[in-house]
Amino acid sequence: MKEIPIPYVRANQAGIVLIVVLAAVLRQPALIAALWAIQVLGLWQGIRANLIVQLAAPLLRRRVAGAPGESQELLRFNNAIAVLLLTLSLLAFWLNPGGWLGYILAGFVAVAAFAALCGFCIGCFLYYQFKRLRK
Repeated sequence: MKEIPIPYVRANQAGIVLIVVLAAVLRQPALIAALWAIQVLGLWQGIRANLIVQLAAPLLRRRVAGAPGESQELLRFNNAIAVLLLTLSLLAFWLNPGGWLGYILAGFVAVAAFAALCGFCIGCFLYYQFKRLRK
């Protein structure tokens, strides 16, 4: 099982929180669209294609060497949930450009990323429940 260094994962999570908060404070759905594109590219090409990780990589170079990792399969599951919620967020903005539903849906992604930064991975919990039910 391939693993992704935790510093990269944490950088992406912090970037998600920052972008969603900025989008809500500045009332700029375009930031949510940019975050969606970043996460889709990461889901499609892997975390190293993620722009947030690319920008943070030079700062994390020393921390990545020898760092523990997280399961690539688990991270893809989490990323797929994030992309789904961000897609729904963008659809909400398209249907109601001045509404808050888009920010709320994107906020779910930010809350999950913040919880993961604090030590509880909501997506991981869902993943293991899903796996348990499939047996």
